[in-house]
Amino acid sequence: MKYHFFLLLLFVSFFGFSQKSKIDFKAVEKDLKNDKSPYNYDKLIFKYKAYPRSLDTIEAQHLYYGRNFRKDVVSTTDEDFKTLAEAFKTGNFDECIKQGKVLYEKDPTNLDVLLILLKAYDSKKEGDNFMHHLSQFRILTDAIKSSGDGKSEKIPYLVNSVGDEYILLNILNLGKDYTRGSKSVRDGILDIWEKDNDKVYIKVLYIDY
Repeated sequence: MKYHFFLLLLFVSFFGFSQKSKIDFKAVEKDLKNDKSPYNYDKLIFKYKAYPRSLDTIEAQHLYYGRNFRKDVVSTTDEDFKTLAEAFKTGNFDECIKQGKVLYEKDPTNLDVLLILLKAYDSKKEGDNFMHHLSQFRILTDAIKSSGDGKSEKIPYLVNSVGDEYILLNILNLGKDYTRGSKSVRDGILDIWEKDNDKVYIKVLYIDY
């Protein structure tokens, strides 16, 4: 199977979650740590790795936003990620897969790592791995899209990082002709992306309580 439409597959508006739900971050943190909860991290990550399409909206939100309460996440400033990014930049996709697998095992819901692995598997024509990680990528980005409608300050899209914000912008097909305004709000920074009379609100989370 060939993947000439790699970017299209990633950035089209996927069939996904249509219901917008207010996310209780304290409940997310509690659930993930509770062995008896159906939203326990180990239970969810097993489903995510083995059967990503089986995850529902709430489960996907727990995995995506739960990264705010984990201490073992991979940052783009980490040396290991910089090594992965350099391999990607030079087109060394064998090394991308080798390094990406290591970081994926450490932080399987990291969108930056998933994107690099997707591109590497696409370039190597490894269809099964590509489609598996694409399903995971869709589940996580649908979790973001289900967090709000982006039409007002009251119901913005919620993202964990600026990097994830730009991934969302690509999915929403918001180009460089949009200008950004920002302001500090409780537990984050609210970005307002504007073009003519169109505004899209995205909050980058900084949860600290």
